[in-house]
Amino acid sequence: MLKINRWAGRASAAVLLCAGAVSTSAPVWAAAFPDRPLKLVVPYTPGGAADQLSRTLAERLSRELAQPVVVENKPGANTMIAATQVARAQADGYTLLLASNASMVLNPALYRKISYDAERDFRVLSIVAELPLVVVANKQVPAATLAQFVGYAKAHPGKLNYASVGIGNPLQLATELLKSRTGMDVAHIPYNGSAPALSSLMANDTQLMVDVISTSLPLVKDGKIKALAVTTAERLPVLPDVPTVAESGFPDFRAATWFGVAVPAGTPPQEAAVLQQAIANVLRQADFRERFQTLGLVIQAPRDQAETDAYVSDDRRRWGEVIRANNIKLD
Repeated sequence: MLKINRWAGRASAAVLLCAGAVSTSAPVWAAAFPDRPLKLVVPYTPGGAADQLSRTLAERLSRELAQPVVVENKPGANTMIAATQVARAQADGYTLLLASNASMVLNPALYRKISYDAERDFRVLSIVAELPLVVVANKQVPAATLAQFVGYAKAHPGKLNYASVGIGNPLQLATELLKSRTGMDVAHIPYNGSAPALSSLMANDTQLMVDVISTSLPLVKDGKIKALAVTTAERLPVLPDVPTVAESGFPDFRAATWFGVAVPAGTPPQEAAVLQQAIANVLRQADFRERFQTLGLVIQAPRDQAETDAYVSDDRRRWGEVIRANNIKLD
């Protein structure tokens, strides 16, 4: 009997030892997300404002997630190469897209053929930054304000031109939105890039342009072109004396390009929540916000998923109206 009890004691100890081994090994089997490097796919070439934003964001997310976040530049096809790659990636939270209104809003509305469905294939986790636009004019035009320019344009219908960087580009669409809100008649002259478009403005071949603030700001500071208004809801720190379009007499006007983070739509809610929290923590960092002010980027306050969805939905409605009103379609 004694032998049986000793055996039973040894067996019980063995069971407890095994149970302890299972308990201590459990985190290895069910590792917390993320447990390996992540990838942020960026639809732009290295060096620009979007690339600088993505690299700084990736660096800060690496700290928050305790895993490397590797930036992969995939420019081309007006952001569609990168977007298609992420749409087809495994929906496990490890592949992120630097999304924008080009990839999530404009391309689906503009292109007859597109290799992804923005609403079906993606979940936009966060709006990270807005890139405000500025209404600039040739310095010879006799108008110091947007209201004066509108009055001058109406007094000379069809005789003024506006520059853009191409048909269907956000800058062209923003100008068409401005035209519809102000009632001015200004002809469109598209150029292949910001440099030739701004050159045409300085040469007075065109008289008006809506541009991203980062490219126009140096020319405004040097007095080569003049800023009439900014398209944001509030004035910008980099141009504190330039009023908004709404302040200029055209209320409820807002136009901006934006950058955010999106994942494939099937990404599990738990992984998505971890990523959203990490991004929100970065957006709250004062030095992160301040770093991009000089580039004209306005870092956004964190939004929850419902607020993010509403933001994107409102952007789709606004730009869809402009695209349909002007019957713009691209192949």
